[in-house]
Amino acid sequence: MAARSSSLLALGALWLAGAVVGPAARAELAILADGSWLKVTAYEVQDRKVRFDLPAGGRLTVSIERVERIIDDEIVPEEERIEDDGVFVVAFRDTDEVPETPYGELIYETARRHSMSPSLIAAMVRAESAFDPGAVSPKGARGLLQLMPATASRFGIRFDEIHDPEKNLDGGVRYLKWLGERFAHDLPRMLAGYNAGEGAVDRYAGVPPFRETTNYIKRIFGFLELEVP
Repeated sequence: MAARSSSLLALGALWLAGAVVGPAARAELAILADGSWLKVTAYEVQDRKVRFDLPAGGRLTVSIERVERIIDDEIVPEEERIEDDGVFVVAFRDTDEVPETPYGELIYETARRHSMSPSLIAAMVRAESAFDPGAVSPKGARGLLQLMPATASRFGIRFDEIHDPEKNLDGGVRYLKWLGERFAHDLPRMLAGYNAGEGAVDRYAGVPPFRETTNYIKRIFGFLELEVP
């Protein structure tokens, strides 16, 4: 990992200039697929590449499939941080109903197939894309469950398949199930992993203190009409 990380930084020294299409979005923390974290002052997604502006000057451009997450590095105060607390049954139950949302039947069948709560998946789709399969975020996440290409690739979904509703949902639900198995089905940590990556949860031994991640969890809990722990 260290060698790969060093090679990325060495490559970055070569990308000191380049055409910029539109304004660059602001960010401060990039988490790469090899597990390394990179402080940046700005980023811009350009088709299948991401250009990062580095604090010391210069730029680094990498394939978007080598970028796990881009997180706004704003830390919430201690009193606002979310504690881990098993407050919601994340597994599928026989009493679960088809969500009354766009793609409700597909969400239900995908959740049932992977033994996950349909209402949880529907809440995540609502938060991630507002049920738009063509959605693309400024950070490069795509489709109903806003999969980053690197995450999609981990679950066997090609770049040209990410916007397919069935494949996107299947990949996102399988990823969430994997996070549940990793984090003992604790919903805040599962959602934190989905938003910031499981490495961030590991690094902070719980929900990472990023404002973006905290707000994401609160939003999902609100859709589920749950009290934030």
